[in-house]
Amino acid sequence: MTTVTAGYDGCPSWAPLFGYMGAASCTVLANFGSAWGTWKAGVGVCNMGVIYPQGVIKNIVPIVMAGVLGIYGLIVSVIITQAISEPGATNNNTYSVYNGYAHLAAGLCCGCSCLAAGGTIGIIGDVGVREFGNKASGGKRAWATGAEDDSGGTSAVVAAEDANKLYVGLLIMLIFSEALALYGLIVALILSQHSYVCKAN
Repeated sequence: MTTVTAGYDGCPSWAPLFGYMGAASCTVLANFGSAWGTWKAGVGVCNMGVIYPQGVIKNIVPIVMAGVLGIYGLIVSVIITQAISEPGATNNNTYSVYNGYAHLAAGLCCGCSCLAAGGTIGIIGDVGVREFGNKASGGKRAWATGAEDDSGGTSAVVAAEDANKLYVGLLIMLIFSEALALYGLIVALILSQHSYVCKAN
């Protein structure tokens, strides 16, 4: 049996449940945020591609940034899972409740941050790339006019310059949206380093 202090077992058999819950919730929430952001931004890119096909590759950035969120969740989940120790040779549990609570907090911190960041990136990316296409095309539709080349005279050049100014603002918003997930990742890494291991009698 593990050490019992004042009638309280610091390393009960159910303690690893919280650690695995932290790892699972981190992966699920981070992937949900990544999928949400990719879905919303992807719809916007497809819509913009019909209006202004030349800007499709340039506006893939929101989709890439949303995809990174799943990697954040994977990193934290792997760290948490590796920190969950097995019972000792005498079936004594060495994984403490302290570790379980810390790992659950780390998983929820990273997962919820990635979920919020994914929604923000998706909505900003959706609206941003649509308006970029409208601005760059001057309100015209490539499929209706057949103008899929880069030529178009002075008006096309002015429209492209205005669209680039909008694109800079879009990138800044996306960067700060991604930072939300990065903050959660940093705090989760700090939380996962807190550890208390029970010693067998």
